[in-house]
Amino acid sequence: MGNWLSSWIDAFCANWARRLAEQTSRRGFLARVGALLVGVSSYPLLPVARAHTARREAVPGEPGLDHPEGDPSQCQYWRHCAIDGFLCSCCGGTQRSCPPGTIQSPVTWIGTCRNPADGKLYIISYNDCCAKHVCGLCYCHRNEGDKPVYYPQRSNDINWCHGINNVVYHCSTAIVLGEAKDGV
Repeated sequence: MGNWLSSWIDAFCANWARRLAEQTSRRGFLARVGALLVGVSSYPLLPVARAHTARREAVPGEPGLDHPEGDPSQCQYWRHCAIDGFLCSCCGGTQRSCPPGTIQSPVTWIGTCRNPADGKLYIISYNDCCAKHVCGLCYCHRNEGDKPVYYPQRSNDINWCHGINNVVYHCSTAIVLGEAKDGV
């Protein structure tokens, strides 16, 4: 039985190769291979590829990237003191903007975080980016100043994508709203 199967596979492959040779020319084959090579070699030129491999620059007034408090892709980044979710800076966006293909929710929760570079407290708006499947990279769960869900504006346990038509959560941003005054 094994001999029959191997001869059938040989005959099938030989017939397939003959039909392919009859229907295509060498020039057509080489043109397709050339187009494939050009397409593959141009991938690093795409903006998506460059954004993923781009060297991050330190933001003025923030700790340097050599410290976890200054790297937006780390949970210890100073703005992430009350975050609960996947970091948009790891998912194609930044700490201030949503990745392409997502929509920033108009409703948000807030936190108050201390910038280690200047020692001041800042009000941080945590906005969920929605309408695309979960990113799954750089999950952070920090609860400084988190309140129960009956204080919704200060709770990080709510899916804030309910403010738009598509409630699918992707990642979260951390936007500085301004300096916190004493007692806030």
